[in-house]
Amino acid sequence: MNVFRHYDRTALDAEYNNRAKVKDAMDWIARYGAASARARAELPMQFDVPYGPHHAERADIFPAAGPGPAPVHVFIHGGYWHRLDKADFSFVARAFREAATVVVNYALVPTVDLDEQVRQVRASVAWVHANARSFGGDSARITVSGHSAGGHLVAMLLATEWSRFGAPADVIKAGCGFSGLYDLEPIRLCYLNDVLGLTPEAERRNSPVHLKPTGRVPLILAVGADEGPEYHRQTNDLAAAWRAHGAPIDIADAAGLNHFTIVAELERPDSALARAIRKQMGLV
Repeated sequence: MNVFRHYDRTALDAEYNNRAKVKDAMDWIARYGAASARARAELPMQFDVPYGPHHAERADIFPAAGPGPAPVHVFIHGGYWHRLDKADFSFVARAFREAATVVVNYALVPTVDLDEQVRQVRASVAWVHANARSFGGDSARITVSGHSAGGHLVAMLLATEWSRFGAPADVIKAGCGFSGLYDLEPIRLCYLNDVLGLTPEAERRNSPVHLKPTGRVPLILAVGADEGPEYHRQTNDLAAAWRAHGAPIDIADAAGLNHFTIVAELERPDSALARAIRKQMGLV
């Protein structure tokens, strides 16, 4: 029996089980950690800076290599909302050395629900705006990116009423989500919901495909060419929905990359993905 489109439960589970689909997935996750440890050892940084009262509301800040005020880039990690940590992704700072890079942590489901996780990430951006000057950043030049569940959270940022967080409506100047999840209905119907516990109502209010962008912020939606069909559908559906509201969206099909190799493109500034984000930041 089909539970979502043409997928039965077994097929849907398989489609969203990236660790099973990519044979060396755990090797890549280990690589993230090792590369991040090196980055923290080699680059100037501030570790575990609080942006809110919850113990998970922390960020690692990598100041720009040059004089400020510099552009600020906020990176949001993935892990299907219930795994991984900012410490696994310090390496992304290497792609944006001319900018101040802020790698955000958030509380993982099920210690909080998805609504609270989204609130925390929104609060992190409001904090960055209010405090950018303290780490040499320019609060008028904030961009964001995120991988997988982080791509979902990027889209949620672009559907935020920022006045509720004490930030200007145009606080984010550009965004990039890669291998992101923007329609949470198949997530609710597959194995992931055993942890996430999404209700139909929570799924709807946290699915960017059903929301309106609050401005016309340029958004790049990148997806690995070697991702499964649902990831391409997710990307295409968000692009279609938000273009209907006037959002400027570019889709980037990342040749030869899968769910785990795409984020490693931010280990260096000259990859296609890094160059696209750097162009958004005015660094190219």
